[in-house]
Amino acid sequence: MSGQGGAAPSASIRTDPEQARRVIARSRRDFDQRHPDLKLTPAVGLICAFEEEKNIGAVLAAMPETVCGSPLTTLVVVDGGGDATAQVAMDAGAITVVLDENLGHGFALRVGYALCIELGAQFVVTLDADGQNNPIEIPTMLQPLVDDEADFVVASRRLGQDTTTDRFRKVGVRFFSLIMSAIGGIRLTDSSNGYRALRVTMLEDVAHRLTQSQYQTAELLIVCLKRGWRVTERPTLWLPRTSGTTKKGKNYLFGFRYARVVATTWWRERKGAHP
Repeated sequence: MSGQGGAAPSASIRTDPEQARRVIARSRRDFDQRHPDLKLTPAVGLICAFEEEKNIGAVLAAMPETVCGSPLTTLVVVDGGGDATAQVAMDAGAITVVLDENLGHGFALRVGYALCIELGAQFVVTLDADGQNNPIEIPTMLQPLVDDEADFVVASRRLGQDTTTDRFRKVGVRFFSLIMSAIGGIRLTDSSNGYRALRVTMLEDVAHRLTQSQYQTAELLIVCLKRGWRVTERPTLWLPRTSGTTKKGKNYLFGFRYARVVATTWWRERKGAHP
């Protein structure tokens, strides 16, 4: 399962959407003041990060300047925290949004999606801040969108290479891929990978349906499949974290929470009950 660089949100934020909206509104005001006339390039690399100051610098240094014939803008959403992640990102030249409280990876992604929709991007590639995804592979992820072969590209460590050693996580990847394949009516080998390429017109259709503060990979994938968007996979390399430990918690808790998101999203979409 994915080692996404976001921490679990605090209980107060998780149960108080209004507080989350206030945090996001403050961050947007600050961002708009720093970037009043910003227009994004057609391709955007979106990285959400929580306390990844030791890892994100190397990721940003490896981001390509152009992909598939288009300039690439790197957009970082810093999901609160008390370290220097935001400063590292700004010093590296990344367009940086700073949330002043930790909301969770799902909220941070939605902030990034909203900016991409509003500021003119056509394609978004999401990747982790901890070094587990290789930015050199962004063109591989993006090409099916550019060629109009797909709307949603999921990286597959099973089709590519998984260099990590956690056997429980590898079993979890296989198990949830089978579940998601059955739900979506499509063969998937790695449904929980945070390395994804997304068409912005697809995000315009589905972003307002997303509610999860964590494990949004499953929610987004289920919603997009149920809405009829085209999904495919590409083989990629999966690396160990550059440093530190995952913020997703112990394996059994991670698995339980991920399963709950899959079940609740499937039920919601089946009933047509959208937020």
